[in-house]
Amino acid sequence: MASEAAEATQEIADQPILKLTDQAIQQVKTILARENMEGYGLRVGVVSGGCSGFSYGLDFEKQERPGDLVLTMDGVKVYLDSTSAKYFTGTVIDYVSGLQESGFKFNNPNVKSTCGCGTSFSA
Repeated sequence: MASEAAEATQEIADQPILKLTDQAIQQVKTILARENMEGYGLRVGVVSGGCSGFSYGLDFEKQERPGDLVLTMDGVKVYLDSTSAKYFTGTVIDYVSGLQESGFKFNNPNVKSTCGCGTSFSA
């Protein structure tokens, strides 16, 4: 029993906190180049709000804040504050482009439910 708990803890510890797909990384690079934002990184976070309790936040920032976890993926810096980090373990951010919708999509295994609008979640 204790061995199973240790294995589960190890699996969680080995799981990346956050991953961006190649399409998401390329889109971030495209936006940064288009907006002349050389040296900026992507800030990813969770904010209180929405009908289910939390929403995702994306923004661009020039430098990290105290307490940030800084990840680098294919040359793109990703800033994640320590409060938000616990909600992102195992999350994959993708960029999709289609006829009906385009944008960054979060595949978050920690989400327990989402709202009808699809922009907020509970964990």
